[in-house]
Amino acid sequence: MENTLVIIPTFNEAENISQIIFSVNKSMAKCHILVVDDNSPDNTSSIVKKLIKDSEKKLFILQRQKKTGLGAAYVDGFKWALDKKYDFIFEMDADLSHDPVCLPKMIDLLKKNTDVVVGSRYKEGINVVNWPLGRILLSYCASLYVRLITGMPIKDPTAGYVGYKKIVLENIELDKIKFLGYAFQIEMKYKSWIMGYKLTEYPIIFKNRLKGKSKMDQSIFWEAIVGVIKLRFY
Repeated sequence: MENTLVIIPTFNEAENISQIIFSVNKSMAKCHILVVDDNSPDNTSSIVKKLIKDSEKKLFILQRQKKTGLGAAYVDGFKWALDKKYDFIFEMDADLSHDPVCLPKMIDLLKKNTDVVVGSRYKEGINVVNWPLGRILLSYCASLYVRLITGMPIKDPTAGYVGYKKIVLENIELDKIKFLGYAFQIEMKYKSWIMGYKLTEYPIIFKNRLKGKSKMDQSIFWEAIVGVIKLRFY
């Protein structure tokens, strides 16, 4: 899978980064990994640089000067991937909530019959482990809200485990992506869908992080609530 890139954005993920890189390599030995680090004060980038030395040119790092949001980090990663001409580009959290063991089957879907594959927590019920009930309800209700407002036939529109064919990212105007948090994930799927690309959900089990601190806060949540309306009507 030399033509596959997994993008992992990081901010203070020193406790997780080595393990997620190892897990991706174990599941997809020939794919490449790009870590996009937002100048983590915990020296996440230093750990990655040490791993790069023994990576046989399969691990890369893109260092940004400051933390400007998940969406901006992914856009920079997507541009890097397109410049390097990867055919399949994945996004994945660094906190081990997304299991890399799913990658081979998700890539198979991209190769066979879809343009965007979504690692879905809600395709077959609610498959979330170790989240408090309140957060599960908030996430699930947010997904229902997005489907109601946009009409997009995706049960997990805020999912962050997503694979794209190169052509999708080439035709989405990345410089016009507006949102930074959950709304970024919604915006990417919505724009792919209204452009006529085929989106397919692949069921995953989402596990809450065991190490490090979540980046979720109220501002990200409210951005998603308002952002969906802006996407649909503006």
